[in-house]
Amino acid sequence: MPRNRRSTTQFNLAFLDVMCCGFGAVVLLVMLLNGDMVATRREIVTDLRSEVMRLEREVKVGTEHLVSLQNSMVQTEEEIVQTEGLSKEIIDNIDQTKVELATMSGRSQASRKHINALQSDLLNLDKESQRIGAEQQAELARGAQTREFIGQGDRQYLTGLRLGGKRVLLLVDASASMLDETIVNIIIRRNLDDQTKRAAPKWLRTIRTVEWLTANLPADSSLQIYTFNTKADPVVAELKGSWIATSDNKNINRMIAALKKTVPQGGTSLHNVFSAAAGMRPLPDNILLLTDGLPTQSEKGSSKNTISGDDRLKLFLQATRTLPRGVPINTILFPMEGDPMAAVSFWELAIKTNGSFLTPTRDWP
Repeated sequence: MPRNRRSTTQFNLAFLDVMCCGFGAVVLLVMLLNGDMVATRREIVTDLRSEVMRLEREVKVGTEHLVSLQNSMVQTEEEIVQTEGLSKEIIDNIDQTKVELATMSGRSQASRKHINALQSDLLNLDKESQRIGAEQQAELARGAQTREFIGQGDRQYLTGLRLGGKRVLLLVDASASMLDETIVNIIIRRNLDDQTKRAAPKWLRTIRTVEWLTANLPADSSLQIYTFNTKADPVVAELKGSWIATSDNKNINRMIAALKKTVPQGGTSLHNVFSAAAGMRPLPDNILLLTDGLPTQSEKGSSKNTISGDDRLKLFLQATRTLPRGVPINTILFPMEGDPMAAVSFWELAIKTNGSFLTPTRDWP
């Protein structure tokens, strides 16, 4: 019987060899990981050192600033002490000056009383003289007026207006801009109730101006008053086509009362009111225009919410072409912001028509 042989393989590793290989792999892995950790730690240490250096610099700067503040505080305390000393010295000087003033006041009291008495006598004499002179002037002026005008004080000074003529036409601007002098306030006031609009200071000044004009027209002249905004109408519809004598106080008062009931509103069309003046028969021989600026509307009106200064000037020039020829235009221009060409334009109109131009102060008439 043949002997059994043990089979052998070409690759035969001992257990110890396997363990050594595995252990070597572990050691190699640990060394690789340890190297990365050392590099990371070095970076962290470097960052920490930079942060420490930055904090040390901030502490150094803060310490220097603290020392500077302490020095400033010491200097301020010294200045306070010096100021207190000067304040005490000034107070002592003031007290001494008060004593000297009191002494001088006592010595001159009798002289002052005598001077005050003389001044009082002179003032009384001056007031009496002014009162007598004012009464004389009032009597002279009252004789030349067709109706009475009551205002604040004596406002009958020279105006330069041409108030002559047999038929005088007053054209009164009753647009919304006559509510105030600034655009913002005009927008605010035009949204208020009618009673408040009629009480607007600028509109009340316009009414007082009309009263003053009617009171100072020639006694032998006739009058008609038109109001205008986007359209033009006589202030009293029943008096349309009539010239009212300035001595007819009843109808003059009717026109003034109707003007006071008028509510300023809408835009301004000079074309329509000048056309109405040209259509009157007989024609006026003197026109007094009360307005506050160039027109904003044409003959047919406008749907635009805004209008440029050049367009307003064009509308003005177009409107002046409809004026009756040979009639002087006397303009009273009330203050209004945002219309720089108005004064020049109406002044040129006055020159061309042999009229006059006036921009009144806020307390006139």
